[in-house]
Amino acid sequence: MTSPDPHRAVEAVWRIESARVIAALARMVNDIGLAEELAQDALVAALEEWPRKGVPDNPGAWLTLTAKHRALDRFRRRDIYQRKLREIGRDLELRQESAEAELDDALDDHIGDDLLRLIFTACHPALPAEGRLALTLRLLGGLSTAEIARAFLVPEPTVGQRISRAKRTLADKKIPIELPPPAELPARLASLLEVVYLIFNEGYAATSGDDWIRPSLCQEAMRLGRVLAGLMPAEPEVHGLLALMELQASRIPARTAPDGAPVLLLDQDRGRWDRLLVRRGLEALRRAEELGTLGPYGLQAAIAACHARALTPRATDWERIAALYRLLAHLTPSPVVELNRAVAVGMAYGPARGLEIADGLRDEHALRGYAHLPAVRGDLLARLGRSEEAAAEFRRAAELTRNARERDLFLGRATALSA
Repeated sequence: MTSPDPHRAVEAVWRIESARVIAALARMVNDIGLAEELAQDALVAALEEWPRKGVPDNPGAWLTLTAKHRALDRFRRRDIYQRKLREIGRDLELRQESAEAELDDALDDHIGDDLLRLIFTACHPALPAEGRLALTLRLLGGLSTAEIARAFLVPEPTVGQRISRAKRTLADKKIPIELPPPAELPARLASLLEVVYLIFNEGYAATSGDDWIRPSLCQEAMRLGRVLAGLMPAEPEVHGLLALMELQASRIPARTAPDGAPVLLLDQDRGRWDRLLVRRGLEALRRAEELGTLGPYGLQAAIAACHARALTPRATDWERIAALYRLLAHLTPSPVVELNRAVAVGMAYGPARGLEIADGLRDEHALRGYAHLPAVRGDLLARLGRSEEAAAEFRRAAELTRNARERDLFLGRATALSA
């Protein structure tokens, strides 16, 4: 295979294949930090060789094989080669495999298990949430430290420290790179899905900065979701999360005006929604329903499906959405879920009913700095004709948000109500 731009080809291959390469190496050396270092060595080799010799027919396998050779060289130099061979249960030196056979090994059917091991390890509950996010994007997304820093609007050294601390924690706690035992799988899977959804949410509704949406993070989260759906096809919540992300992402083309200003759900041009993502999301939801009772992500996907199926805001089945939120609140009690239920109840049964629920959340400690509580109250008060109170709530929301676009939206609502 030839390429007119080998450097760009290397970058593209690395983004696609890096997780698989690191996963295969982690299985071999049982150390995520070392596995990533060896994979980076292989990347450097590709940048040196591919522009001169051309891109190989199977670039992912080339990277994996090159990195494995670097691992063996390193073991030899450290004079622990024989011990490492015994630890990993391989005697590559004695096997005397041909290059063709080694290439087959790089493509063997362990790769699915390798990726699962890497994903579960990167999302281990022993790591703090920010460490899990950064490590997952680095190892599984192939993003550089600088790209992660830009995505989350934090200094690059901060991201570097989070990644380093996460690796050090895994090593210090001697956390094995393996699939969790069956008894731990539900809790570990919940941690894994939480990380992927946190990545998506930061892209869908950025918590800070000048942009309301960061589509690249949404795309990365959906890619991870599709990988998980392929690796764990029998897990309904995996399909539920994928359905939720794709249904929500279908609205992205309509969520901002040409100048970047936010466009709220009821004001969006639904003709601009991505119908391919809608179809894919509905299919993933159908798969989740076939596999068993819907969990938290599946229920949220069912709510998103109500919006996706409605051709106009007036056609939305708000009573079903309110009922689904009640189920979700029973399954995973949360003041944020209750606030969303207040919105749905307000749309289904009138703003007074919704405001009653929202008012009951005003003393919730978890919502004391949450901009959307006063924003929801402001909207419900406005619909009740209590404009002065509503304007005050929107000004309060503007004070709480850290996102510039959202602040402008809230201040605009306040100004219009005051006028």
